[in-house]
Amino acid sequence: MHPIQEKLLKLISEKNIGSLTLREIASLIGESLPQKIKHHLLQLERKGFIMIDRKKELIRRAHTAPEKNGGFLISIPILGSANCGPATLYADQNIEGYLKISKRLLPHRKSIFAIKAEGNSMNKSRINGKSIEDGDFVIIDSTQITPNNNDYVVLIIDGMANIKKFRFDKENSRIALISESTQDYPPIFIHESDNYKINGKVVDVVKAIR
Repeated sequence: MHPIQEKLLKLISEKNIGSLTLREIASLIGESLPQKIKHHLLQLERKGFIMIDRKKELIRRAHTAPEKNGGFLISIPILGSANCGPATLYADQNIEGYLKISKRLLPHRKSIFAIKAEGNSMNKSRINGKSIEDGDFVIIDSTQITPNNNDYVVLIIDGMANIKKFRFDKENSRIALISESTQDYPPIFIHESDNYKINGKVVDVVKAIR
């Protein structure tokens, strides 16, 4: 990879540069020619390393690793683990590895990442007919961060990752985060202004070998 592209990827990992001018971006990585920045941003976008939303002035790294032409496998980054029960596991955003899977087994492939489920408090959930059990890989669409009622989501509460069913309780002005389990796990109740972040919607589950 070209050194300028490496610098751009590092910068994009740290901040959104979508609203900056080419000259401002060039200055941040120690380059003097804005046209070089334009060229290498387009190359990174074409190769699938970054996503550029020109209307929203957003540039971010693509979660899914670029595919090789003609290959039947895709590589999905694994971003740590999430606890399906109480908020006890830290949501680590560093890539721990890649889940390699056939395109035929995972039709939904854009802007996705995987997390490994810990615990069994979502073992009665149903995503494409599959439950979420301890050790399964849960596939997350990172673009779907505004959930509808009864969507399954991965969310961060005070720095801890959770997989839950999302339900807005309008009558009581609160959000209920619901476990679906063979065991009795009470819901987590939060206010919409509390410190939480939706990281995406659960779109599939890759079952662990048992």
